[in-house]
Amino acid sequence: MTPDALTDLDVAHRLADAARSAILPWFRQDGLSAENKAASGFDPVTAADKAAETAMRSLLAELRPEDGILGEEFARAEGTSGRDWVLDPIDGTRAFLSGTPTWGVLIALADADGPFLGMIDQPYIGERFAGAEGAASMTGPHGPRALRTRATARLDEAILFTTFPEVGTPSDRAGFEAVAEEARLTRYGMDCYAYALLAAGQIDLVIEAGLQSYDIMAPIALIEAAGGVVTNWNGGPAHGGGQALAAANAELHAQALSLLRPYAA
Repeated sequence: MTPDALTDLDVAHRLADAARSAILPWFRQDGLSAENKAASGFDPVTAADKAAETAMRSLLAELRPEDGILGEEFARAEGTSGRDWVLDPIDGTRAFLSGTPTWGVLIALADADGPFLGMIDQPYIGERFAGAEGAASMTGPHGPRALRTRATARLDEAILFTTFPEVGTPSDRAGFEAVAEEARLTRYGMDCYAYALLAAGQIDLVIEAGLQSYDIMAPIALIEAAGGVVTNWNGGPAHGGGQALAAANAELHAQALSLLRPYAA
């Protein structure tokens, strides 16, 4: 099949396949080391991160040479089409290093208005979540199925996730805790897999801060295609990164947003 005959979703699947092949030989293997990208704290990158992004960039050069690329590990590649592929080769490198299968490959396609295609792939357990054009689906060990977010209408019935207990700044933490105090259940960890669970109708809210655009673009498109809502803590677009609120539906989003707004950056 020629590149022109491939849909954008076809290309995203090929990118995810390439990333899987690059990453899996490294997962849970002895001798995997990590460099620290942070001046303070620990922000790891491994050979698997770099190999996966290199594989995806090479494929895009062949299949979509006119599109730009924004990735976590390498410099931005400018395009001529007004569209960008946004890549996070391993979202959750700390989880990857720990051997937990909650990291994922994030792939989004965006234009000036934000992301309109999003994919979260978990190579080790073989689950792939994709959303575009108002439809979302997943494939995995139990076969394919359509995705739809939950109809939970009350915050005191909601399941809430965030990745790090500290969330971000002390103010970010206070905002998160204001919602967590009202939610039925709060859990931590999961990285991008929490967004996939929201799209799949398993949980209700994800609240995070300190994000980069490559952390949130794919989850936005996936969750919106599954019927959910993703904004920043002011209720505006979240695709630039920073603070993000992902909710299963508009009613629940409004309740959480009312508690977060006083802490919005």
